[in-house]
Amino acid sequence: MSLVIDLFGVAAIGAGVFFFVAGAAGLLRFPDALSRLHALTKADNLGLGLIVLGLLPRSTSPLAALKLIAIWALVLLAGATTAQLVGRAVRRKGSAA
Repeated sequence: MSLVIDLFGVAAIGAGVFFFVAGAAGLLRFPDALSRLHALTKADNLGLGLIVLGLLPRSTSPLAALKLIAIWALVLLAGATTAQLVGRAVRRKGSAA
């Protein structure tokens, strides 16, 4: 059973890293600020969620698992807030480049 849990963890963390790389590629390749912001926040939120999912079976106690989930929730909240603020600033400026 430990082998299955380890393989699941490796697969989830690998998928999370893939989404982080895809978000970074979107940040560099998309033409305007709003599409770059969208690509980055979506991919990073999913990537971090998959990494946390891969680390949860390896946590040593329920408190450690709760800390991982709390960190993920705080990053989700911070990412959404930051994206909202940047999007509003871009809209007020009138240019999305």
